[in-house]
Amino acid sequence: MSTHLLGRKPAREAPGINLDPQITLQLGRVHEACGPARRSFAMWLAGQAQGPVLWISPAWEPGQLNPDGMMPFADPARFIFVHPTRAEDVLWCLEEALRSGAIPLVIGDLPGAPGLTPVRRMHLAAEQGGAMGRAPLGLLLTPGDGGAQGVETRWHMAAAHKGEARRWTLTRSRARALPPVSWHATQTKPRVGLNLRQIKTKDARV
Repeated sequence: MSTHLLGRKPAREAPGINLDPQITLQLGRVHEACGPARRSFAMWLAGQAQGPVLWISPAWEPGQLNPDGMMPFADPARFIFVHPTRAEDVLWCLEEALRSGAIPLVIGDLPGAPGLTPVRRMHLAAEQGGAMGRAPLGLLLTPGDGGAQGVETRWHMAAAHKGEARRWTLTRSRARALPPVSWHATQTKPRVGLNLRQIKTKDARV
């Protein structure tokens, strides 16, 4: 009787943060959120994660997070804010925070999309951060349509509120093994995440 070298069991999925049964962001990697509601995406992610959240943004940026606006998604008390005063220190802080593995979710609110080399360094740092336990996740927030090179996934989010209904249009515009797709994302209650309904391809923003 022959013995096969390779089994037929499917490969085990990499651990991640589940935003919805349709969306999982892999740990130990760096992802990107762009668009006018990118910070809402970050808050949604923070609400589904566990533990403290490190939020890094330049000291010279005038806009800062409003705790009242954060409350429907996540407890503001979980957040640690860092405001580097030099441009070169923003990416350095992100890399070192991921490498430490001390914070499960590290968010960089950036004025522009970083290049391939710093993103690769952040991927390596996140992998090193998980060497002794659960790997951290990095999220880069970039204006416009984003464009950070080498990110694991890219998400575009924009508000589409109707009356009292809190709703957004969410698009996965980049993923290594998944096609672009768009959803209507609706929040029905605070702190319960968002309900997703896929948009037909002909109407989706890709």
